[in-house]
Amino acid sequence: MGINSVMADISPIRLVIHGGAGAIKRGKLKAELEHAYTQALAQSLMAGYAVLAAGGSSIDAVIAAIVVMEDCPLFNAGKGSVFSHTGRNELEASIMEGSTLMAGAVAAVTTIRNPILAAHAVMTKSTHVMLMGEGAEAFAAEQGLAIVDPSYFYTQFRWDQLQKAIAKEHVLRDHDAGVLLPDEHEKRGTVGAVALDRHGNLAAGTSTGGLTNKRFGRVGDSPIIGAGTYADNRSVAVSATGTGEMFIRAAAAFHTAAQVRLQHKPIADAANNVLAEIAAMGGDGGLIVLDAEGNHAMCFNTIGMYRGVIGSDGIARVGIFPGAETPTPEK
Repeated sequence: MGINSVMADISPIRLVIHGGAGAIKRGKLKAELEHAYTQALAQSLMAGYAVLAAGGSSIDAVIAAIVVMEDCPLFNAGKGSVFSHTGRNELEASIMEGSTLMAGAVAAVTTIRNPILAAHAVMTKSTHVMLMGEGAEAFAAEQGLAIVDPSYFYTQFRWDQLQKAIAKEHVLRDHDAGVLLPDEHEKRGTVGAVALDRHGNLAAGTSTGGLTNKRFGRVGDSPIIGAGTYADNRSVAVSATGTGEMFIRAAAAFHTAAQVRLQHKPIADAANNVLAEIAAMGGDGGLIVLDAEGNHAMCFNTIGMYRGVIGSDGIARVGIFPGAETPTPEK
């Protein structure tokens, strides 16, 4: 059986998303901000669901869901991205489809409004898998994608976060921001999505602003196929969030998929095995995983992870802290 022939036209539809994992403390997350996050997650889920419910592809659903989060300043992707040490927003994204194993990615871009769209353009309009910096921006412009002044990505919160990080001479991991800034809630969140369409095809995508105060052209796991993103109809679609260096070293997304395909591990077990390896290296984070039968897992070894899922019933279910995700109507 070829990898394009899984469950043709009979699959349930499903979309799973994350908005970052980290030190998200209940007592420090004010009710109005928690509501804003849950509504943003629900909006992302409904955008992707609309594509899937209309018979659209898993790739298009992933893009639709991630664009919503890239445009929302609550998350560390697109509009809400963190600043590098030099005061730049340097964005990264990747996308992969499970039917063909085609993939695309961009890294270190500063003017592309929606990096996930650029990653998709690399996948579909070029012979390459990853483009970076000015070359990626020139390519995106040629493809007619929205190019913005770098000031578009500015948010006061992220700028203040950088100043505090520089003052402490500390490379601040985005998802551990609460450790250094205990008196204020930290916006955080590499974003990602995995989807299954009616044709049985999987797709995955991830987008991020990286690390606060990052230096020397640092690139994390989010744009690296096999580390932050992976999709294969024969196994699973995966998107990661967490300490990027450890996710790269663990080949986290591919390692999860390989356990499912080659060792026939349950998807949650595979994800938790990878997170245990990452923890042994001193890292943490989360993984969302989806297989071609619609089974999904949202695993994390942090205090919380912004996340959500929607299936054929069209009900958006979201969660932040450990426990079951709850229905959240879009408003």
